[in-house]
Amino acid sequence: MDEKLFSTFSIKEILSDNGAVRLIDCEKEVIGEISLKIYINGAEYASLLCLNQLTEELALGFLYSEGVIDSIEDVASISYNEHLFAVMINLAPGKSVEKCESLRSVTSGCGKCFTYINPLKHEKFIILSDDKKYLLSSIMQAMKDFEKRSEIYKTVGGVHSVLFQQDEFSVFNEDIGRHNCFDKILGVLLRNQKMNLVANAVLFVSGRVSSEIITKVIRMGVPVLVSRATPTAAAVNLAREYHVTLLGYVRKESGFVYSGEERLI
Repeated sequence: MDEKLFSTFSIKEILSDNGAVRLIDCEKEVIGEISLKIYINGAEYASLLCLNQLTEELALGFLYSEGVIDSIEDVASISYNEHLFAVMINLAPGKSVEKCESLRSVTSGCGKCFTYINPLKHEKFIILSDDKKYLLSSIMQAMKDFEKRSEIYKTVGGVHSVLFQQDEFSVFNEDIGRHNCFDKILGVLLRNQKMNLVANAVLFVSGRVSSEIITKVIRMGVPVLVSRATPTAAAVNLAREYHVTLLGYVRKESGFVYSGEERLI
């Protein structure tokens, strides 16, 4: 595993034995994080707390999720400055950041600048087609496989994971924030010219589905989202409004379908 993703600390381990509690010396790996700056045409646009991994893809996916770009062709150049922890992006001629958009700082949790779909970007969020059907038994098995994949979580802990699964192309990602995982996957799809595959894909996520997460799924255009944890009420309402099939608490042989059951067979 890439050592830039964690640090090793000398700490104390708590041990209990027959009612007696003691401390012993040990070393433990702790997940890292950086404050990633995103610059657009020389001006700072956002600051994201994330793992120091797939930084350019994270920036691309974040800008797509935010509605700043609509395809990789909207980006004239992109580079990562390792010393500054900054992704430098120049937009293609004719593309610009709207004046109403200001610098935003995004945490590794779900407290972002807005919770629901930004009304200024509403036209970029499309109601999804429900033509394709999905085998529920295949989804359940895929979730079992997904839960075993996170090497960082097994070794260090402190991360979420997301899987984009499609017959032709799959992407697995881990990060300290769920939303970062989605944006990194989106950036990979943009860079690899694979956005045409999203309409037939399924997304799997290890953690809670907030309204922020479901808006990323809607913007991405993936019709099915499967979570090991719970959705929020706002996420369920958005999933129903935009025809996203949303499954939660999917563990072993059980789970719940909160919306879009018509896609499942």
